Amino acid sequence: MERRTAPELWRDAVREAPSGPAYLEEGADGWEPVSWADAAERVDALARGLLARGVGHGDRVAVLSRTRLEWILLDWAVMSIGAIVVGLYPTSSAKECEYILGHCEAVLAFTENEEQTHKLVSVRGALPALREVIPFAWLEKLESEGRLAKHLQPDPAEEDDLATLIYTSGTTGPPKGCMLTHRNLVTAAIRVVEGMHQPDDVVLLFLPLAHSYGRLAHQAATHRGAAIAFVADVARVPEALAAVRPTLLPAVPRVYEKVHANTLGEIERAGGLRRKIGLWALGVGARASRARREGRSVRGPLALQQRLAERLVFAKVRDRLGGRLRVGVSGAAPLSTDVMEFFHALGVPVIEGYGLTETASSATVNAPNDFRIGTVGRPVEGAEIRLAEDGEILIRSDSVFAGYYKEPDATAAALTDDGWLRTGDVGAIDDEGFLRITDRKKDLIITAGGKNIAPQNLENALTSSRFVSQALVVGDRRPYVAALLTLDDAEVASTGRDPGEIAQELVDDVNRDRMRVEQIKRFVVLPRDFSLEAGEVTPTLKLRRRVIHEHFATEIEQLYAGEAG
Repeated sequence: MERRTAPELWRDAVREAPSGPAYLEEGADGWEPVSWADAAERVDALARGLLARGVGHGDRVAVLSRTRLEWILLDWAVMSIGAIVVGLYPTSSAKECEYILGHCEAVLAFTENEEQTHKLVSVRGALPALREVIPFAWLEKLESEGRLAKHLQPDPAEEDDLATLIYTSGTTGPPKGCMLTHRNLVTAAIRVVEGMHQPDDVVLLFLPLAHSYGRLAHQAATHRGAAIAFVADVARVPEALAAVRPTLLPAVPRVYEKVHANTLGEIERAGGLRRKIGLWALGVGARASRARREGRSVRGPLALQQRLAERLVFAKVRDRLGGRLRVGVSGAAPLSTDVMEFFHALGVPVIEGYGLTETASSATVNAPNDFRIGTVGRPVEGAEIRLAEDGEILIRSDSVFAGYYKEPDATAAALTDDGWLRTGDVGAIDDEGFLRITDRKKDLIITAGGKNIAPQNLENALTSSRFVSQALVVGDRRPYVAALLTLDDAEVASTGRDPGEIAQELVDDVNRDRMRVEQIKRFVVLPRDFSLEAGEVTPTLKLRRRVIHEHFATEIEQLYAGEAG
């Protein structure tokens, strides 16, 4: 690749494309293949159509849609003319969309359907820069205009030109626009660890494309020549797994946690001999997994037991994942050790990586054949990682962003003079170079007694149970640690037991091997899950702690009522 720009990456991918499809688009009769040649022709037509509509180098173009083929084609087309892509989450309110469109001064916005079109039309009067709102249903017309505009030529994109503005999900305050250059995006895409993608891979993609993780997943797959199958509705991922039979699944922890919880739940509900066999198989898988991770071969009685466990349990679980899944990738939030060990026992390693929007989601990753459970891997090629005196993780790489749009003070606070990004995460690096994230610096709980507690460690331990859907640990400037829990009603109901008793047992288990200061002294089971609609989680299901604290302030105060510590 002569220049690290998105148009060059796309042209190289098309030129070197394998014989298989570029994309799989869901239609009335299942997932239909879209060839590389057809995709390239549509991208070129859309790009010239944009030029014909007066979109030029540096203009901001927004896309408001779920994960669909049209989003991807527009992504390549907009960047190919040197314009800047701005993604909007389809779950965003009209007011949230208005803020982002106004802040970035978007000149054009594309919408998936009538609902999203109406959302933008309702705020268009407050957006003087926004010239048009174009529904996906009109893309065919835009492509036709582009085919008649062969004479229009875009200015070439340069490596330092902005390629996209990705607005952070805003766990506190309004979202900030991360300025990612062509160099940033392409560096992230081409430095995905070797062995992650293989010839004839099929990637199932449901991650939101307004998020940097989704963009990295699609651009890295394109660079490697993998086919991408789109799932617009995350609730239909199980159905898509069976139909598409992917080999690679980039996902957030909740997807893997649900598979793990459902498997454990089925084993428990089976009862009798089937329950005993299921639990025995899980134990065998765990021992075999541990042996392989320690570099020991699985032989003798354990090898025989593993073959039997494979036939009785593991093969059936893999079939539900499509039967061909080679590796899962988890990002955007921590994944518990129990869940990772479970998938490794299945023969489907789920590996964690680490990155921020500010690094185009690229920093470290475990390799499929060289990983350490409980870590987020080693630095990707060309990335430097070091720890500040207080343990904060610092990153320097060509994928590190150009700053926050229109916010020089926030940019100066995030970047050191010599180019290191202050991540706000706290971690540790082992002797082999594997990075472990211990917590968000701003999320660390400092109790009234001055002890530092990492809430995510406790939260991961709680949510590893099939009975817990979500957990939030509190205790900052308080005499002790407490927790807000939401339970999986179906799993709890299947036991016929009191939910409070189950929750107490889980909390006791989590507390058992922890120092007294780290133990959860009190908890409350909430009547509902934290929701996206209430603004309590981000589109990638991260907890918005401040919002949850506000919404459940009464419950939190009751956890500390009448207690001196």
